Amino acid sequence: MTAPSTVRAPRERVRLSPLLRLLILTQLAFNIGFFAVLPFLAEHLGGAVGMAGWMVGFVLGLRTFSQQGLFVVGGALADRYGVRPVVLAGCVLRIAGFGWLGYAGSAPAVVGAVLLIGFAAALFSPAVESEVARQAVAWEESGGGSRTRVLALFTVAGQAGAFVGPLLGALLLSVDFRAVCLAGAGVFVLVLAGHAWLLPQHIPGRVRVQVRGGIGPLLRNRRFLGLCCAYGAYLLAYNQLYLALPAEVERAAGSQAPLAWLFALSSLLVVTAQLPVTRWVGERLTLRRSMAAGLALIAAGFGVVAVVAPSGATGVTGLLPAAGFVVLLTLGQMLVAPAARAWVPDLAQEGRLGLYMGALSSVSGVIVLIGSAGTGTLLDSGLPTAVPWVVLAVVPAGAVLLLPRRG
Repeated sequence: MTAPSTVRAPRERVRLSPLLRLLILTQLAFNIGFFAVLPFLAEHLGGAVGMAGWMVGFVLGLRTFSQQGLFVVGGALADRYGVRPVVLAGCVLRIAGFGWLGYAGSAPAVVGAVLLIGFAAALFSPAVESEVARQAVAWEESGGGSRTRVLALFTVAGQAGAFVGPLLGALLLSVDFRAVCLAGAGVFVLVLAGHAWLLPQHIPGRVRVQVRGGIGPLLRNRRFLGLCCAYGAYLLAYNQLYLALPAEVERAAGSQAPLAWLFALSSLLVVTAQLPVTRWVGERLTLRRSMAAGLALIAAGFGVVAVVAPSGATGVTGLLPAAGFVVLLTLGQMLVAPAARAWVPDLAQEGRLGLYMGALSSVSGVIVLIGSAGTGTLLDSGLPTAVPWVVLAVVPAGAVLLLPRRG
């Protein structure tokens, strides 16, 4: 059931259950701690640690794979043991991972820290996301409004954290990268304490199931796997905020100083426009058409840089293609992310929403791992500036063909 168009986001938010509000605020806190560190990781690896471009791309992809790629494990554990223990364990591992990264001075130590950081999110994120999706469906069925609006609020909270996080990181980077990592760990200490106090031991309506017996039907679900692959193409494109975009900003500005502002621009767009966009799209487009339009916008963002950047402009003018890419990528994200999460409950096996939400990210993680190493190689290959961006534009454009039909 779709809520009347006259309903405004603030009123919807008041009607959300206390558990939904806690989970949405959880996403805000997660992203503040995470994005205080991640935007500055590539420069740290290439500069202070001295890694080659392909290795930087591989490590970033490994971080995504150890996170997204293992979401299926965290989702299955959440289905089996409940949300609370999985979230708390993930927070402990994230604290340890950020602390380790702050003191890691060699490639093996960095890889170990990055794997720990990723696996931590593989525990807490699918637990939180699957419960938000389950609560959103219940909210829709009770007449509260479209489930995509709840998931849009979840996205807005995450992007608000992604807006604050880089600003916090940029401020602490004037000290050193270690201070940034320790601040990120400190945020998760607060998250751990808050959830140990507030998160219920048992959530009404959530039935625990055995871990075994879910993978077979999932692997035979061709419509769901098509959605996973299309979402993976989106995630690979989004990951270029941390790989291709820093390289383009460095070319245009001679440093990565403007990078924090471009991240802030992306987050500010989501925070201010996600709910109106979701409301407008929800009244006009199906979930499939919403994802297709979003992927097309993302492809157009890569195309802007491919067309304009080869002119060699620098300074403020030279940063315009990067800004255009960020805007179009963000608009595409607004359409793709809530629609994909809203679609999963319709395709998931009963009682295994955590597993399916986890698998959505796990397949994406494999795609990002392979694609990020390839992108790093392309960016270091000495090919004309446009070539990597053209290749990257083809990925989301082609992914439209992978989206399942509603039927």
